[in-house]
Amino acid sequence: MQFGNYSPRTIATYVSMLIGLSKHFNQSPDQISPLQLKEYLYHCKEKRVLSSSTINHTISAVKILWLDVLGKKWDEQLKIKRPRKELPIPDILSKDEILQMIEVTPNFKHKAIIALLYSSGIRGGEQINLHLRDIDSKRMILRINLGKGNKSRDTLLAKNTLCLLRQYYRFIHPKPIKFVFEAVGSPGQPYSASSIIKIVKRAADKAGIKKQVYPHSLRQAFATHMLDQGANLKLIQKLLGHTSMRSTMVYLHLAAIDPSVKSPFDQP
Repeated sequence: MQFGNYSPRTIATYVSMLIGLSKHFNQSPDQISPLQLKEYLYHCKEKRVLSSSTINHTISAVKILWLDVLGKKWDEQLKIKRPRKELPIPDILSKDEILQMIEVTPNFKHKAIIALLYSSGIRGGEQINLHLRDIDSKRMILRINLGKGNKSRDTLLAKNTLCLLRQYYRFIHPKPIKFVFEAVGSPGQPYSASSIIKIVKRAADKAGIKKQVYPHSLRQAFATHMLDQGANLKLIQKLLGHTSMRSTMVYLHLAAIDPSVKSPFDQP
């Protein structure tokens, strides 16, 4: 069975999906009708309560089988809808937790890395590619050149972060010559993503934080805390570099509930 230019892991997943479909009807998968497929997908979702990812893999496997192997048409009129992937609400770090992460981190460079991720809301990849010239301390902004989607933007440079960056720059040797954070022993080369992940996770562990913490957690905290303090979604969208407002609106689910809002059960 030929599945085109897919990785062995993807092929194994798709074959597994087809085997499950075949066993359900006790038929060869090439004999399964469109109506049977819809019945099976309903069974997977409602009876077996399988994940959206598994159901989507099944749809992809059958579509590839029909189009690439059997030469059949994939009739879009069947209206086989792919379920949306479940997006669990992450645990948002509090400002106190982030300050504690910085406090327990002894290395000035590592402190600055954590502070910059949180205070500006930039992505880990954007931080890696941040140049010295991108820090504008007069206007208190960071220029993100060619971020996600090859788009540039400005975001916030916090005073406290600037202080940490200056401390780091004062004590680091040799001095960075191109990037804000450079690889140890490799002047002019950017820091690695894996190193940043280790720094953030180590700081969270030392701070006694039980939540799952990654560099992206600091970006999520930035957006959520901005929303909590009254920033509008359009501004947050601009600072985060989101193309679609839909991506930014996710943070509405993460923002703190206004304490003045009461449950009807508590109303007089």
